[in-house]
Amino acid sequence: MASTTQTQEAPLQPSTASQPPKPTESSPTAAAPPQAGGGNASEKEPKEQKAFERWTRTLSLITGVGLSQEEFQAEIDKIDRKKCELRKEQLIKTSPGVRFMMNNLVKSGCPLTKNMVECGPCDNTKAGGFSKDHGILLCQNGFFSKKHQEHTMIHEMIHMYDHCVFNVDWDNLRHHACSEIRAAALGGDCNWSREVRRGFYTFTKQHQECVKRRATLSVQGNPKCPSRDAAEKAVNAVFESCYNDTRPFDEFY
Repeated sequence: MASTTQTQEAPLQPSTASQPPKPTESSPTAAAPPQAGGGNASEKEPKEQKAFERWTRTLSLITGVGLSQEEFQAEIDKIDRKKCELRKEQLIKTSPGVRFMMNNLVKSGCPLTKNMVECGPCDNTKAGGFSKDHGILLCQNGFFSKKHQEHTMIHEMIHMYDHCVFNVDWDNLRHHACSEIRAAALGGDCNWSREVRRGFYTFTKQHQECVKRRATLSVQGNPKCPSRDAAEKAVNAVFESCYNDTRPFDEFY
């Protein structure tokens, strides 16, 4: 909080017609000049106290000392959410891929506002999600970089685009598989650098294999999917046509 300094009015100048009485030992002495930097000790104490409290709070957050598990997690969630929301605002303004998808959602009759993209805590296996009823969730604790959050936003926007344009039935495993294939292929999930980070890298058909693997994992999480085998069958059944459908992009992003 910015500090405010109160100013005092200048004392009236004595009249030249009569001189003021000379001060005697019993007369009150003039007030001491203000301390350098303005303010007095009593004004500085609250500022110093607040600074000390911020310092001890930061130290507690780093070490965990002095905080309960619930307080510690609440502080971490607050920091994660602030970072996620800041990046979201920046990406909506500056990311070519995010802006491209937002423009195409408008053209498709399903405009996406920033209020429909929420940051929130998730388990460690997820980075984001799309709900036809609630919009897009960004897992504030699931991103290792701003680029990762950008790819996740584009991925979920592709799901929203598919739901709007192709009327996806999310209970139908093949419909779900097709959207997951497109989102993984077009959203940047399977960039070579991302695959190296995961420990997957080959020199032939790396992108296709990544898309299949990640689409299968997502379909497997569908409550209507009975097994991994069923997820793989759904992905394989629609892979060729859905992988080659890059709408609204001209090519892989």
